[in-house]
Amino acid sequence: MFELKSEYKPSGDQPNAIKDIYSRLKKGNQFTTLLGATGTGKTFTMANVITKIGKPTLVLAHNKTLAAQLASELQDFFPNNAVNYFVSYYDYYQPEAYIAATDTFIEKDSSINEEINKFRHAATVNLLTRNDVIIVATVSCIYGLGSVEDYQNISITLKKGEERNRDKLLRHLTDMQYSRSQLEFKQSMFHVLGDVVEIFPPNSDNIISLDFFGDEIETIRETDSFTGEVIRELDEVTIFPAKHAVTTNEKIKAAIGKIREDMEVRYEELKKIGKILEAERIKTRTEYDIEMLLETGYCSGIENYVRYFNQREAGSQPATLIDYFPDDFLMVIDESHITVPQFGAMYEGNKSRKVNLVEHGFRLPSCQDNRPLNFTEFEGHMKQTVFVSATPGKYEKANTEKVDIIEQIIRPTGLLDPVIEVRSKDGQIDNVYKQVLKVVEKKERALITTLTKKSAEALTDYMLKKGVNVKYLHSDVDTIERIEVLRELREGKIDVIIGINLLREGLDLPEVSFVGILDADKRGFLRSESALVQTIGRAARNVNGFVVMYGNEITPAMEYAISETKRRREIQHAYNQKHGITPQSIKKAIKDISQTSRKGERDLDEVHKYDNKNVREKDQKRLVLELEAQMDFASRNLQFEKAAELRDEIDFLKQKFNLK
Repeated sequence: MFELKSEYKPSGDQPNAIKDIYSRLKKGNQFTTLLGATGTGKTFTMANVITKIGKPTLVLAHNKTLAAQLASELQDFFPNNAVNYFVSYYDYYQPEAYIAATDTFIEKDSSINEEINKFRHAATVNLLTRNDVIIVATVSCIYGLGSVEDYQNISITLKKGEERNRDKLLRHLTDMQYSRSQLEFKQSMFHVLGDVVEIFPPNSDNIISLDFFGDEIETIRETDSFTGEVIRELDEVTIFPAKHAVTTNEKIKAAIGKIREDMEVRYEELKKIGKILEAERIKTRTEYDIEMLLETGYCSGIENYVRYFNQREAGSQPATLIDYFPDDFLMVIDESHITVPQFGAMYEGNKSRKVNLVEHGFRLPSCQDNRPLNFTEFEGHMKQTVFVSATPGKYEKANTEKVDIIEQIIRPTGLLDPVIEVRSKDGQIDNVYKQVLKVVEKKERALITTLTKKSAEALTDYMLKKGVNVKYLHSDVDTIERIEVLRELREGKIDVIIGINLLREGLDLPEVSFVGILDADKRGFLRSESALVQTIGRAARNVNGFVVMYGNEITPAMEYAISETKRRREIQHAYNQKHGITPQSIKKAIKDISQTSRKGERDLDEVHKYDNKNVREKDQKRLVLELEAQMDFASRNLQFEKAAELRDEIDFLKQKFNLK
């Protein structure tokens, strides 16, 4: 079912890891753990496991950037299969909230990223129409998404040659939350041109065109939305709703009675305990929402009534992305030591905010059923799960038998884990500066981790005064600038980056040979066992990898990180000796957003995707806006080369179309 494409063959520990994980999954194990050292090719191992097991797969990551990187890798491995990306579609999200101390109500405010919304719809459509599906998602996938039954049942299948009343079809599209095109035509819209009905599905850049002859569908075509070029003719097509939280008019009408009934109950409850203002507030707000639902089928905050539409009992489990999967699917949790704890935290945070809204009459108690899964509910979906981490957490260890923890320690390059040295933190600033000078002399790079933003900035100022090319990196630095700093480090324009916990997961910097960990003996999250092991791993892509921990005592976390790194290093060294392997630093081309040509510098005769295609004048601006959205998405997720290609395509098209 899955066709893995790669120029590489499994090597090092990978063949045994693939075989061992597969055998445990075939045996029916619920939990298996891949303990993979940094740089050992864990994603490639899991791609091979997915190929062998042949089940729809959900890959979970703890943030959008890591999810995007995993999705990109898996798309390269499975170009002929459906690999989709499913994350929160909000660029900005301010949830509805009430602050009792200042009597302040904060309205919900958000900005939706249309590009990500398209990816989300592509994920659910693929899950309902094919089996060879891999979805890479963040923990946002455990939020309520709307009933999969409604999403599927309200969809419509159109067949060539069938009788279909056109006006009824248009009404059906409106019920599916499609809007009729006015000035612009984009995803989730339809428009009518004589005998032709064009539908723009939310999951695609292509349009479905229906040619009618009377009430007969004469032809069905899939066309390019920018050029009008016919991509293919279809015998039938299924159109899915424009929104995931979609329901029928019948269900809305049936829900109104129950909403009104619960409102009256809550109104009397609040009056009984003397909360007259809150009682009038809940009545006024709910009656307004009911009126909007009856008139338009929609209201602001409609998600707070989703339990009524889905006819679920109070407190029952919400429908989520996981419900779109078949019963037999594989779950892979990447960086599980961070990802797993997020599930419980999401539920508790949502609950505390909603309780406050209910107590003060802003929402009915039913709003609490618009929520993420709690941890117990999430566990119920973990039929077969593979945890992937260099540092498995307590949950993974507690739920995985020792024989089911599969180690992947050997790197295909033969690289060893770095050498670690502990030095006194008395005078640590001067010492780390001297160590940096040695690194710079060898034309290599260094990372230094501090505990606070203030100390990162202070150390940066100190080293700048000493003549070191250095920059700091922390959460106040925006995404584009972060990319620029990392690029400058790789190119050698700067020699050192100083940061906090941003130097842990997801950074692939083979030029870095030295990592300095200041105040390593401080107890806390940033100096925990897993944090230290992950930080040490940043020096594991260079043959001269060296780490210095600065501390006046060796804490249990330091002791574990040192002993575990030593254990892995001994295994790696023995393997290299046995097989005659000489370790080699990873060679990775520096291709990113800054390297390709800037605006106006490209030859207009150069071949581009839309060079020889006639993009309709009315769609030229929309094409550029779509490519700009894709470029922004790629740059946010550190996909430098893709962002650069898109930027150059945009520059070319702006000149071609004479757009500013």
